[in-house]
Amino acid sequence: MKKEQIVKCQFSEWYPRFKKHTIKSIVLQIPPEVIDYLHDDGTLVLPIRNDCPSRHEDETEEWSDEESSDVPTLSPPKFPEFESRVEEAIAELGGRVFPKLNWSSPKDAQWIALNSSLCCHSLHDVLLLLKSSDLIAHDLTRPFLLCSDDSPDPEIHYQLTLRKWCELIPGAEFRCFVRERRLIAISQRDHTQCYRHVHALRAEIRTSIHQFFIGLVQPRFPDDDYVFDVYRDSQGRIWLVDFNPFGDVTDTLLFSWEELTDTARLPSSDGNGEADEQDLPVFRCVTEESYLQPSVQLSYRLPRDFVDLSTGQDACKLIDFLNLSSGRQQTESSDEES
Repeated sequence: MKKEQIVKCQFSEWYPRFKKHTIKSIVLQIPPEVIDYLHDDGTLVLPIRNDCPSRHEDETEEWSDEESSDVPTLSPPKFPEFESRVEEAIAELGGRVFPKLNWSSPKDAQWIALNSSLCCHSLHDVLLLLKSSDLIAHDLTRPFLLCSDDSPDPEIHYQLTLRKWCELIPGAEFRCFVRERRLIAISQRDHTQCYRHVHALRAEIRTSIHQFFIGLVQPRFPDDDYVFDVYRDSQGRIWLVDFNPFGDVTDTLLFSWEELTDTARLPSSDGNGEADEQDLPVFRCVTEESYLQPSVQLSYRLPRDFVDLSTGQDACKLIDFLNLSSGRQQTESSDEES
């Protein structure tokens, strides 16, 4: 994986070439002050909204007193111009958007949103997800970490991409692997579920994606090795979703990198013997529940008990927690007296 390949997979690099075949999106340049805000590892403080600048000031005066004068105050940042541009873009895209930076979306931070969704209605929603995402932090700090070449890092101009919100069916998403300008493998995108219709239509899906690649993607994308994601709608039409580098930063889903870098290791689509040119691309989907794999996003989430306690959704757990805390305090008091 070369640094040049990472650059070519930036959203703003490929979107103009495939604009008619993907989800409507708007790309905004991120100002330096917003980049600094995203880099800051301190407490998460969201900026003041343009439409209610006085509310925070009133609350600050209400809660400030002489006793708390030595407590540091966290002043919310202000990005009025950037917020206006973001709000205009969201309105143009129908009022609901899916955010991402040059490469990644904050899908690992979905748990922190109030609606547990990546659907955003304002800059506040967007920044909450971006600030809470390890994937976004990787994009900002070390996008070329796993590259094999020692050339200087290319200069990156960070951009916020806002994509029109679409209710995509997970069972209709597929990841496609291209090596030496050949489509060698297609994987079911959501490997945590078994979609029986995908297995039943696997030959038809494989053919339609391959034709989409030959007719549109292969002649337009300026690289030999890459990964792209597609969506197949209810009418059988293929839509382009995203591009990713052909390397360790990209999840191989139902394949392994050993198979993808050495096509001789790929079994044929029917599972009998090794794949030849006529068998490519090899198509894989989950066929039995025993093959289900856990979602990689689970490692980013908070324990369910912690969420229930923090939100008060489970009264029994809250009572148990208070009783436990009371018992500990009594034990500590007894120890101090003795």
